[in-house]
Amino acid sequence: MKCPRCSFEDAKVIESRDASDGDAIRRRRECLSCKHRYTTYERIERPNLAVIKKDGERELFDRKKLFAAIHRSVGKFFQSDVEIEEMVARVEDQLYAEGSSEVNSRVIGDLILKELADKNEVAYVRFASVYREFKSLNEFEEALEALRGPSSVK
Repeated sequence: MKCPRCSFEDAKVIESRDASDGDAIRRRRECLSCKHRYTTYERIERPNLAVIKKDGERELFDRKKLFAAIHRSVGKFFQSDVEIEEMVARVEDQLYAEGSSEVNSRVIGDLILKELADKNEVAYVRFASVYREFKSLNEFEEALEALRGPSSVK
């Protein structure tokens, strides 16, 4: 692990602990050359997962891109970025649990909506409006009715 300050290739680990519900290890390191302290995260490397976009194009799954999309659209409805990171981790786990090397972007969007439905209904509708490209007020109302379930009454 190279030091981010001086690029020296040797550091000692000062502290290690679990991060992201045990899916990663957070390590505090100290450079043996310049004594700069920095944090690294170690995760299990998973096989590449291709996302099939709406237009049929394929790209590699990128958890940072998913985090950014959620944060941009509904981040203000959460108390911290940690909550979004935990949601991304749960969605990612579900995608890899499927065992397929390709996943449709619609599946990812649906998993996020399922997560948001349990967290915050305003965040759910806001994300759904972008994800499903709402064009009318009726589509917002339909999303709210779906969120509230069959027991909702007009």
